[in-house]
Amino acid sequence: MADTPLTQSHDAATAPADGRPVRVVLADDQALMRMGFRMVLDAEEGIEVVGEAADGHAALAQARALHPDVILMDVRMPGMNGIDATAAITAQCPGTRILILTTFDLDEYAFAGLRAGASGFLLKDTRPAELAEAVRTVAGGEAVVSPRITRRMLEMFAGQLPSDGGAQSAPDPRIASLTPREGEILVLMAQGLSNAEIATHLVVSATTVKTHVGNVLAKLEVRDRVQAVVVAYETGLMS
Repeated sequence: MADTPLTQSHDAATAPADGRPVRVVLADDQALMRMGFRMVLDAEEGIEVVGEAADGHAALAQARALHPDVILMDVRMPGMNGIDATAAITAQCPGTRILILTTFDLDEYAFAGLRAGASGFLLKDTRPAELAEAVRTVAGGEAVVSPRITRRMLEMFAGQLPSDGGAQSAPDPRIASLTPREGEILVLMAQGLSNAEIATHLVVSATTVKTHVGNVLAKLEVRDRVQAVVVAYETGLMS
């Protein structure tokens, strides 16, 4: 197992803010796996498992019908796989967050899931407390991936990212829209630094960093810092 398979991307988050339970759908083709996750989550206060799916088509149908806060999504399922389901759900149900389930911490399928719009990934042997924490964190709008692992994944599979094959005459407009400080912060995010570490590096307050990160996410039109880091690699900023 990796050194830190699961950490919050930055400041702790809890959700939903209105006090209702976090509504979860379990998508995995193995019934025993779904049963295990259900047992863990049902024992947690403030989390409610509202549905299950054995393939991507069923997961998409559950997302449309139930509007869950979070879907735990296996990547290898018959019919529509978890990657295609993730892309469809994030496009059609933007209020639903996806956590990719994977057996290995540097699984290329987990990386594909992040690119498809997932807010993070979990190892299937994650400890119960970490699973519950991850569900709450993602429901609160944060990403659940160790920055270090995110960086390693992106570096490992950078060759699979779309490339222009040569020099770009103009920067990507999303990157060009960033101020110099925002661009600097995006680079530090892509290097795996947390908000607190960025604040220390730049000798600014954590609140200032949080504001800049919010601006970066808005300008890049992404939901969380994981997606922002993917953009940084896709556009060649981190080449």
